[in-house]
Amino acid sequence: MTGLAIDNAPNPSAIPADELARMTDDIVSALKTVYDPEIPVDIYELGLIYKVDIDDDRNVAIDMTLTAPGCPVAGDMPGWVENAVSAVAGVASAKATLVFDPPWDHSRMSDEARVAMNMW
Repeated sequence: MTGLAIDNAPNPSAIPADELARMTDDIVSALKTVYDPEIPVDIYELGLIYKVDIDDDRNVAIDMTLTAPGCPVAGDMPGWVENAVSAVAGVASAKATLVFDPPWDHSRMSDEARVAMNMW
């Protein structure tokens, strides 16, 4: 997948490196449980997650987009993402923000998503 940044730079994190790595893996796993109801691929593999920041207090900020600005679940999907990420051990809170710059396109999809959607 292209374009995703899980970032704590430029300052080193107060969270121990091994715990931060575990949290990062668990957050990605949580994101992969969220699906657009109209598309049989999770939002992570679709490339809808643009950025995930974990601060020193374990608050997680997620920048995400939609496949189209008029998506019928636009009002619900950020909440689904927040609920999924908030359930990860060690996460204090999660906030998902919809962004539309850059606009999403098929190039953001992983190879796994392309196979699932027969888009070769």
